[in-house]
Amino acid sequence: MKYLSTRGNATQRGFCEILLEGLAPDGGLYLPAHYPVVDAAMLARWRGLAYHELAYEILSLYIADIPADDLRALTAKTYTAEVFGTEQIVPLRALEPALYLQALSNGPTLAFKDMAMQLLGNLFEYELARRSQVLNILGATSGDTGSAAEYAMRGKAGVNVFMLSPKGRMSPFQQAQMFSLQDANIHNIAIEGVFDDCQDIVKAVSNDLAFKRRHHIGTVNSINWARLLAQVVYYFAGFFQATKRDDESVTFAVPSGNFGNICAGHVARMMGLPIRQLVLATNENNVLDEFFRTGSYRVRSSAETHETSSPSMDISKASNVERFVFDLVGRDAARTQELFKTELDRRGTFTITAAEFARIAGYGFVSGSSTHADRLATIRDTHERFGTVVDTHTADGLKVARDHRSPGVPTIVLETALPAKFAETIVEAIGREPDRPAALRGIERLPKRFEVMPADAARVKAFIAAHS
Repeated sequence: MKYLSTRGNATQRGFCEILLEGLAPDGGLYLPAHYPVVDAAMLARWRGLAYHELAYEILSLYIADIPADDLRALTAKTYTAEVFGTEQIVPLRALEPALYLQALSNGPTLAFKDMAMQLLGNLFEYELARRSQVLNILGATSGDTGSAAEYAMRGKAGVNVFMLSPKGRMSPFQQAQMFSLQDANIHNIAIEGVFDDCQDIVKAVSNDLAFKRRHHIGTVNSINWARLLAQVVYYFAGFFQATKRDDESVTFAVPSGNFGNICAGHVARMMGLPIRQLVLATNENNVLDEFFRTGSYRVRSSAETHETSSPSMDISKASNVERFVFDLVGRDAARTQELFKTELDRRGTFTITAAEFARIAGYGFVSGSSTHADRLATIRDTHERFGTVVDTHTADGLKVARDHRSPGVPTIVLETALPAKFAETIVEAIGREPDRPAALRGIERLPKRFEVMPADAARVKAFIAAHS
């Protein structure tokens, strides 16, 4: 399997090259040259596998430059009951007939990002050891990516982490998870701006090819294909738990900020997993919902980006949309570059053609948005009727899922985080604090270590140069 850029860079690369690289040299995102097709016999064989075995089977279709025994050992090392709480790793919980929550947040940072980041940490350490090389990871987070990356990379040989986050825009718990880490290889930078400012800095640094190569810059955001690939696995695992036959279909509802999580569902569907619909849920920052309803993609300014009670989705420029649009326009790199580089980067908006918009339905996407009032109502209702407390982002997904249910088709809502991370809104909804793991009680009172900087790529580059 080789990988190509959405913007047409002619050099195809192997998996381990793009693992350490992040963005392509032309500013595009990497995708496989083709999606492997999973047939009925493969689905039948995979149905009874343990999660780490399923992960190996799926990853091995995309990874040709890691020996099979090594890859099998890496997945077995990553997906354990000790790390993720259960042997199933991502168990389903039925709320009502044909409506499920898929538990993705039982890892060390209580968020679905652990599902991919724990594997990414082990892949990085493995490949860097093979190359005798150091990697400086630069990332941006609106809440959960940062802590998941830092907990996965802390103490890893040959890895430094530089994580940008919007100053004051994460929950106190999310801030504490990141800023309380004292490991020498972890560097937190609070940017005076919103998430999109952080993400723009990551892209600006990654597009400075000389700096990127000199300082061995890599990424853990969902622009990194390896992270998105790891997320494909739990779509298959959810399907197997919700169905009894391989010819049944399911719907997945996904709270979406940077479009990485649901893009993994798109990849699973392209591989042949029987997904009826991919239900995209946004909060008040509804850029993605607007795109899937109208065909127009308009980035909001920092001032227009709402600060909400589901902060990990307070994003107005979703990187992974470029991967989907690349497929939507028939993998036409020139057309993709026209939309994202010529139009979006210069004017802040683009509109696909009527013919292109008509194709969206063929990929199974539908969308909707949710408000703070919707979140409170959903959290309260889910608690009162089912005895289950969900976090604010999962509530967005659950609300929009109910708007798009199809009779007889199981709907699986992907859990985003545990409610402990968003205690203030949970108290507002149900009148009490959510349960918190004993090891994380009082985390907000721990000493914090972080730097505050303006939204300036040059300042961030200087910091990386001084600390790598």
